[in-house]
Amino acid sequence: MIQFEYWWLLVIPFFFALGWVAARIDIKQLMKESTSLPATYFKGLNYLITNQYEKAVDAFMDAVRINNESLELHFALGSILRRIGHIDRAINMHLDLLENRDLNPAQEESVKAELAQDYLKAGLFDRAEELFLKLESGKYKQYASNALLEIYVKEREWQNAIKMATKLEKESGVSFRLQISHYHCEIALDGILDKDKKSAFKSLNDALNAHKKCVRANILLGDLDAEDGEHNKAINYWKKIEFQDPESLGLVASKILNSFEKLKKPEEGLSLLNLYFENYKLRSLLNVIYEATLKLEGSEMAEELARKELIRKPSLQALDQLFQARAMNSKQKEQDIQLIQQTVRNAIGNRRLFTCSDCGFKAKQHHWQCPACNAWEALPSEPTEMNEIS
Repeated sequence: MIQFEYWWLLVIPFFFALGWVAARIDIKQLMKESTSLPATYFKGLNYLITNQYEKAVDAFMDAVRINNESLELHFALGSILRRIGHIDRAINMHLDLLENRDLNPAQEESVKAELAQDYLKAGLFDRAEELFLKLESGKYKQYASNALLEIYVKEREWQNAIKMATKLEKESGVSFRLQISHYHCEIALDGILDKDKKSAFKSLNDALNAHKKCVRANILLGDLDAEDGEHNKAINYWKKIEFQDPESLGLVASKILNSFEKLKKPEEGLSLLNLYFENYKLRSLLNVIYEATLKLEGSEMAEELARKELIRKPSLQALDQLFQARAMNSKQKEQDIQLIQQTVRNAIGNRRLFTCSDCGFKAKQHHWQCPACNAWEALPSEPTEMNEIS
């Protein structure tokens, strides 16, 4: 039989009292830290929440004057100044801290990290790079590496960008294969501009080695061969895109057709595009197919093509094509149909747009890198009509 130990009745209240005292100490410490912050700090937070940034700046400046020893308050103020575009004030404040404060090594590193952000935001990339290179070995190591990569991309220093992205990949375990492939493509474009096709071919193959689904590399390789009159080779490069990203076939549809025309095989080119359209139903393919059908097979076949697409998926683009083909087939009503067609075209305007999946930026033409947020391959290869955008 288990005997009950009565001395436990004395121990239990003791542990309860010990926990209560510990909790009281934590609460007192929390209250002490809260009351040490100026009231203007909380006003500033409230202004930030309500997006009143100018008032937030004034509140945080008051807080800094009251508690000038707090680096955290300085950093918060600097962050707001950067956000509203007062970069010069943020730079001067952080420089003043470095020059006129007795900082320990950790504090000095933190201030330099803030100053580096100021320089980056101001577009002073040389100064930002100098500071970030010094921060690569400390607690800001990964942040500094990311910032340096951003600088190298903006400065179009592609070899440095490749090295930094490779380093980040090893340190973080996050893949940078897609980005690296585009850096190689950018180097290839520089080679093309310098008439150095050998270098361009090498860089494009490096891009494919870095990321086998790099559509851009195969497009450019095909372009180089087509320029040299090697149209069969060019077509083979463009065909590979089907196995990388079928939706990108619309980017090379007209190129494929042009090369088949150079080979005196336009019908074969049209047949290939029709096969792609049957499999993937890309409207950008249809536009090229429609023009080729109109040219090679006549307006009646083009009209039938447009009618089928209008039934399958109604759109102003298909309606415009239907009216265009019908106008050629109906001479008596040609003027009326052309008037309707012009009305449709005015309604279409610039409705077909490429929309960045990262930031929502809308462009009239395809970009490999978003002009707004700089993300690679964030704009789809297939444009969307505005009324289809969710």
